[in-house]
Amino acid sequence: MVKQNTLFYGDNLDILRNREYFPDACVDLIYLDPPFNSSRSYNVLFKDESGSDSEAQITAFEDTWHWGRTSRDTLHDLIHDTEYQVSKAMEALHNLIGENQMMAYLVMMAARLVELHRVLKPTGSLYLHCDPTASHYLKIILDAIFGPTNFRNEIIWRRTRAHNDARLTRYGAIHDVIFFYTKTDEWTYNKIFLERDADAPKTHDLYQHTDGKLYRKGDCTAPGGRGPRYEWNGHVRNWRFTQEEAKRLEKEGKIVYSRTGMPRVLRPVEPSRGPQLQDIWTDIDPPNSGSTEILGYPTQKPLSLLERII
Repeated sequence: MVKQNTLFYGDNLDILRNREYFPDACVDLIYLDPPFNSSRSYNVLFKDESGSDSEAQITAFEDTWHWGRTSRDTLHDLIHDTEYQVSKAMEALHNLIGENQMMAYLVMMAARLVELHRVLKPTGSLYLHCDPTASHYLKIILDAIFGPTNFRNEIIWRRTRAHNDARLTRYGAIHDVIFFYTKTDEWTYNKIFLERDADAPKTHDLYQHTDGKLYRKGDCTAPGGRGPRYEWNGHVRNWRFTQEEAKRLEKEGKIVYSRTGMPRVLRPVEPSRGPQLQDIWTDIDPPNSGSTEILGYPTQKPLSLLERII
């Protein structure tokens, strides 16, 4: 049986299917970075393959998927022997894409995602790291297995800053995609806050009060037209506060006014804490040539990226 805090490496499907080692609902978090050679020509990826000699294989430093007997048998199992909507999705993708390296890759990914969904706890999460070469196909498979309502985010990770190549005749591809799914609508999520930018006090919604402390200027109007309606400093609105509360906040110096006279309420700000992390990550760079992390793997991900997800 899998032990607490166990990390599972590799893509051995037989081990993953072993219910003695991986019983149902035993894993809190899954991150997978499935290998895929995105630099290969689309003419190669979508070219029909024939014969049964080439199997779907992966070696340590080479992303090579081929359509063959293993892919064909696995697709048959997915279509006929699974209880998921993925059977319909895989049949449709097979009709659309044909029998080629791309389809072989998607078949092998679907077989693993079915098992990963099985072992994930009801409160668990899955992060699938890919790139735009196959992300749109993978999302269809993920929706079919996890359910479209359990899709939480498409995270964009800027993996490099620029491609200064004079031969480029398209926009530089500098990002990866990370799909965030949960098994149910009740999942474990820990909010992450970025460090505040040194220039943040200069932004329009931050205010340094006479007490020397930093505050954020918040909206006083009530959302959705709720709240008491009255005139406040020349503006008639539905407000978040009663007139008595508004007068108290003014007396305490917690209300400031914009140039148009609109009241703004001051909320304390932790100086070192910036905004909550959003779905575009530009603050984590890949390991550079001088990094002690470098292992020589061409698509190696930085430790800080995994630490954030964990």
